[in-house]
Amino acid sequence: MLIFRQLFDPQSSTYTYLLGDGESREAVLIDSVFEEVRRDGALIEELGLKLTATLDTHVHADHVTGAWLMKQRTGSKITISAESGAEGADVLLKDGDTIRFGARYVTARATPGHTNGCMSFVLDNESMAFTGDCLLIRGCGRTDFQQGDPRAMYRSIHAALFTLPETCLLYPAHDYRGLTVTSVSEEKRFNPRCGGQLSESDFAGYMNNLKLAHPKKLDVAVPANLKCGIPDVQNIPPTDPDWAPLKLTFAGVWEIQPHWLEEHRAGLQIVDVREAAEFNGPLGHIHGAKLIPLGNLAQRAAELSSDKPTVAVCRAGGRSAQATTILQQVGFKRVANLAGGMLRWRAEGNAVEGGST
Repeated sequence: MLIFRQLFDPQSSTYTYLLGDGESREAVLIDSVFEEVRRDGALIEELGLKLTATLDTHVHADHVTGAWLMKQRTGSKITISAESGAEGADVLLKDGDTIRFGARYVTARATPGHTNGCMSFVLDNESMAFTGDCLLIRGCGRTDFQQGDPRAMYRSIHAALFTLPETCLLYPAHDYRGLTVTSVSEEKRFNPRCGGQLSESDFAGYMNNLKLAHPKKLDVAVPANLKCGIPDVQNIPPTDPDWAPLKLTFAGVWEIQPHWLEEHRAGLQIVDVREAAEFNGPLGHIHGAKLIPLGNLAQRAAELSSDKPTVAVCRAGGRSAQATTILQQVGFKRVANLAGGMLRWRAEGNAVEGGST
């Protein structure tokens, strides 16, 4: 079984793709974004996958790749085209090379035109292809800087992508209108730049007259991506909270484990966001916890100290996850959710006040 997820970075309108083998649990990540590494890492962990490689379709000009940072977190290999000019990669790809993850693989197809080192990645059964900035949905990448060549792009599209099966789904690196996927058949018929009967000269004329402004992050992104995302003063890695061994979920919630909370709760403030009947009900409550029902939390947040780390608690972890968001919105910096709530707290044998034995 293929595991497939399409992820989106709203700042750069970049799509990141996670592909995994359901049997071996090995996975690859295509076109990761530096600022989204925490999110992607959380998803990989929640799905029980082992990331073996990050793949960049090219040296991006609009965002910094997360390849280097993901390697530090997971040990994954950095993979990019040998023609990219990038330094620090573990694997430099040539046209026709395969990247395996378990029993599955993608094949690299050279698709220059946007940059010299552009590559598209085609799934083993040719049912899906990841086209980077070569072919977009009813469009294509620009060719006016960074070794851009409209005639080379036209040939890449027609020789490397339009020769795939008509039903092959195409997933681009970007879309600025919220579109998510297209197909070979659709783009051959409807792409206004390179589809239908449009010739190479038609395409070159179109592309040479786009007159687009350069990407806002060009001066930061290109130098960083030529080092595979190694950070400098302008793209410093996000730091994880250091007041407790927290874990970020794919939902974006920082969680704390019951055993750590039990051992260190004297230095924390615990807010229980259940209703009073639950607080005093069969599950009991944690010693020292302050009861503020979720519906009243925003109005009563001033009753808590914003200078002290805060752990939110509820029955199973759902309401308290929302509580962490509320507290962060009103200025609390060190906030976490008790993973599994009181159900897990009791199941692991931690002490409670009240409740049923």
